[in-house]
Amino acid sequence: MMNELELLNNVMGNLFDNEPDSGCSVCGTPDVDVKETKDGYTLEMDLPGRTEKDISIELDHNTLTIASAEEGNEPEDKKTDAEKDEKWLIRERRLQTFSRSFTLPDNVNTEQVAASFKNGVLSVILPRTEAVQPKRIAIESAA
Repeated sequence: MMNELELLNNVMGNLFDNEPDSGCSVCGTPDVDVKETKDGYTLEMDLPGRTEKDISIELDHNTLTIASAEEGNEPEDKKTDAEKDEKWLIRERRLQTFSRSFTLPDNVNTEQVAASFKNGVLSVILPRTEAVQPKRIAIESAA
């Protein structure tokens, strides 16, 4: 039996990534908590140092994908004259790109999925659809 939300991370691709650890969980991907309630599901993802403009969320059929814009060191040609006279001695803080995908259960109302971002935490609300009630079929006499 499949879990309610099946994690579809590209773990193998991240394992061989040569980027230094960004402080996130295993393989450089952000930590995620998923909670189930009677009304639906809530997904919360820790994204310290990012804003809502740095994140994209897409829903394609029953697959929810959360990804980041590429970030890293600023190219040399974009630095101002004052910055060109500086050099980094140690530079460990940088954000890595990531992408996480989740297969949603069939009972998620994809038309009402909502997201919010506060204090470095992305929250995605996945409401349930109303349960389909059995339909009673009337039988007509064949006269």
